[in-house]
Amino acid sequence: MAPFELLYGRKCRAPICWNEVGEEVIEGPELVRITNEKVDLAKQKLKEAWSRQKSYADRHRRELEFAPGDHVFLKVSPRKGVHRFGLKGKLSPRFIGPFEVLERVGEVAYRIALPPSLSHVHNVFHVSTLRGYNYHPLHVVEYPLHKIQEDLSCEEEAETILEREERIMRRKTIPFVKVLWKNHSEREATWELEDSIRERYPHLF
Repeated sequence: MAPFELLYGRKCRAPICWNEVGEEVIEGPELVRITNEKVDLAKQKLKEAWSRQKSYADRHRRELEFAPGDHVFLKVSPRKGVHRFGLKGKLSPRFIGPFEVLERVGEVAYRIALPPSLSHVHNVFHVSTLRGYNYHPLHVVEYPLHKIQEDLSCEEEAETILEREERIMRRKTIPFVKVLWKNHSEREATWELEDSIRERYPHLF
């Protein structure tokens, strides 16, 4: 028997007809009618699920609006540039600023005043990349603005190695190091492959 039948105890329904599977053979207009009924039922269930999920999302949605003169933080995406098990690792998103809102552009975008070090970045941003802030002149986040790229990403640099550890697998031992990254606290240090860190930052060893 087919794997589906072995697993579920019934035959697999054909894509062209979702009626009960059996010895009966349906042909002609009857096949089209049954298929249309099943398609309409599937569409109705999908619409109900979409409406239910939308109501859940609307309940927690907050509409963000800013006026000219307000101050906001701008979200950036730091990148460590370290490949861990074939995937590029990332630190949690960070916000820089605060910056002043100059004007509203359309329904969901704002033009903000960027410093000269960010002149290469377009100064109109979607509201999802902004966070509101009650401005105070002493609350300025120090960040290497000259290292931020046009796509609002920033390459992270390792500052020091805090710990070493060897993880014993079945057939080999893999050395790891706990890396402290610049502009981040010690609690945000991450475990990385020692070979990868040694290749990129040999001066730390």
